[in-house]
Amino acid sequence: MSTLTTDDLENAQPTLKSRAGAAVPWLVAIVVVGTAIVRPETALAAATFAARNLAYVAPMIIIGIVLTAGITASGSMALISAAFTGRKVRMLTVASLIGALTPMCGVTVLPLVAGLLAGGVPLAPIMAFWLSSPVTDPGMLAITAGTLGLTFAIGKTTAAFGAGLFGGLCVLVLTRRGGLKNPARTGVAQKLSATACGPCVSERLCWIFWREPERRTAFVKIALTSARLMVIWLSGAFVAEYFLQGFLSAGVLAAYVGDGNMFAVPLAALVGAPIYLDGYAALPLVRALMDGGMGAGPAMAFL
Repeated sequence: MSTLTTDDLENAQPTLKSRAGAAVPWLVAIVVVGTAIVRPETALAAATFAARNLAYVAPMIIIGIVLTAGITASGSMALISAAFTGRKVRMLTVASLIGALTPMCGVTVLPLVAGLLAGGVPLAPIMAFWLSSPVTDPGMLAITAGTLGLTFAIGKTTAAFGAGLFGGLCVLVLTRRGGLKNPARTGVAQKLSATACGPCVSERLCWIFWREPERRTAFVKIALTSARLMVIWLSGAFVAEYFLQGFLSAGVLAAYVGDGNMFAVPLAALVGAPIYLDGYAALPLVRALMDGGMGAGPAMAFL
């Protein structure tokens, strides 16, 4: 399984959603600077709030970074291939589970899926992995636990597994009825499969990865990239949370997306689906929404 280098990512044509996502930290920075000019005391309070929350979740951030970088540097990503062998129901279950526990970003999943399709792997387990993988990973689990609590973090991981399993079963039913016979063009799939996220490392599994210079380098690069991503997004998100808390009075959302509204979950999912938010940035914002009265179920649907 080959990988996508940093240069490949920088040269890739950005989608509308990725452009919007990349603009979010800049928009937050503009708001903070503008506020600092007009109301410096408010900007200072927002910066203090963000710094305090970053310090609070710092242990979880470190754990998540080490887990994510270690999994990739050790070559354990190659274990994904084991999910696509055996009986189909077993493949669906294992693929969903591995997807929920594997640190793969949205950019990584697409070329990997294309490569699996080009290799003749059945579509159902691929769909199960495809749906569960970008939702969570060890790093996201740690950050979610630090921001929204361990119970919510475990629930999110379980939901990712369930989404993958449900999607895989739906595709399995469709394929058995003769649908989706040609899910990808072979030429395009082979080109896409030549890319994935992160530095290239050997596919050979090596748990004691720090003994090999190449793997140590990969670990450091992935750790630094992950740390930069988390700090940038979380800083902006905590600032946004501060202003959101000031805008929303306590309980204002309870009537619409509180636990007492039977339409709260589908409404939250309907609103959240078209909104592009980085996974890390979404957590503090959801916490602010929950403080404003959003129930845990709708919050999960929104994420």
